[in-house]
Amino acid sequence: MKQSALQQYQAVGVNSGLTDADPHQLIAMLITGAADRVASARGAMLRGETARRGELISGAIAIIDSLRASLDRERGGEVADNLGALYDYMERGLLQANLDGDSGRLEEIGALLGEIKAGWEGIPADARQAS
Repeated sequence: MKQSALQQYQAVGVNSGLTDADPHQLIAMLITGAADRVASARGAMLRGETARRGELISGAIAIIDSLRASLDRERGGEVADNLGALYDYMERGLLQANLDGDSGRLEEIGALLGEIKAGWEGIPADARQAS
């Protein structure tokens, strides 16, 4: 019962965050969500929770796929193309990490997501209108 109430509270928090977020903030939230799932998957892997690990990795892949779909390759040019390739690399890496039980690979992908997030947050406010 407590878990259900906690999940409902978290869902309300996420929904109100989505309502108030601009496109730049939404992308930041997606990156954070993917990183959180990768970190949780690593923990599940280390605890031997195979099913949970798979669920979390699948969630991270779905989010990364959404990030790829949000790329504006026309306006983003080479940067968007490079991000697309990096997202592809991360998705393949997540699949392989799940198959191999490779926590180091999850750590690598988590670090890549951290770098993307730092770069995204470093975009000046006046350059965000196209985000």
